[in-house]
Amino acid sequence: MAVSLREYRAKIKSTQSMKKITRAMELIAASRIIKAQQQAAAAAPYARELTRAVSAVATFSNVDHPLTTEKQNPTRAAVLVITSDRGLAGAYSSNVLKEVDRLGEKLRAEGKEVSYFLSGRKAETYFNFRQREFVQAWTGHTDKPSFDVAREIGSTLVEAFDPADESSEGLAADELHIVFTRFKSMLTQVPEVIRLLPLEVVEGTEAPEADDLLPLYEFEPSAHEVLDALLPKYVNSRIYFCLLQAAASELAARQKAMKSATDNAQDLIEKYTRIANQARQAGITQEISEIVGGVEALSGAGAGNE
Repeated sequence: MAVSLREYRAKIKSTQSMKKITRAMELIAASRIIKAQQQAAAAAPYARELTRAVSAVATFSNVDHPLTTEKQNPTRAAVLVITSDRGLAGAYSSNVLKEVDRLGEKLRAEGKEVSYFLSGRKAETYFNFRQREFVQAWTGHTDKPSFDVAREIGSTLVEAFDPADESSEGLAADELHIVFTRFKSMLTQVPEVIRLLPLEVVEGTEAPEADDLLPLYEFEPSAHEVLDALLPKYVNSRIYFCLLQAAASELAARQKAMKSATDNAQDLIEKYTRIANQARQAGITQEISEIVGGVEALSGAGAGNE
């Protein structure tokens, strides 16, 4: 009985310590999620308007630029995978990796060779454990992404899509996709795939009305040089926006997972406390029974002597 009580008390103590840790992590994630959500919301208008500007230039310039021109028979695709550096965020990273596997199967079914670029230690660990090849990985920034990291990733991806070295033309990607988690609400974060390059034109896709006035653009310097300047900014801003969305989603998922862990720890504490009380009460009852039995035995022995 004493050993059993000692074990339950040790379990209660360890579960209480675990509950303090998960509760602290829940509060930390809750305190940071608002700022991350505000940063993601603030970056959205710039990314959206820059996309519209680049699309407008590509539409009305009639210039065949490598980053806006669809290739006839694409054979290679590059995929940027955005996960977290740390765990304890529920199924956040695993959902992204499942989406990556689905996208990879789809691209390979289309006859395309897939090259992976990774953001976050979870993606790097996943690929290393399964001995799958990847081109490059960036880690240590997922909870607080900076524009410098986005610019570094963007320059690498642009170089992979449109290599400056003509000798590496056989290694150039024909498409560039990003797999990340879009933050919709504190309860909903959805893995999403977007095609970043070639740029899908969004301006001028609908036929104009008879009396519509179409804009006239004059480019100084040339339209090709304007696109050369705008497209890296477009890629960097979209990647930065995806990183911010992923950071907000990671914090929301971690808060939800840690709240669930805290609630489960409280349930375990109550369960172990109840079992320990039952064991203690059973022990007391047994001791009382032994005392009563001993008293009755002594009383019977005394009556026999008389």
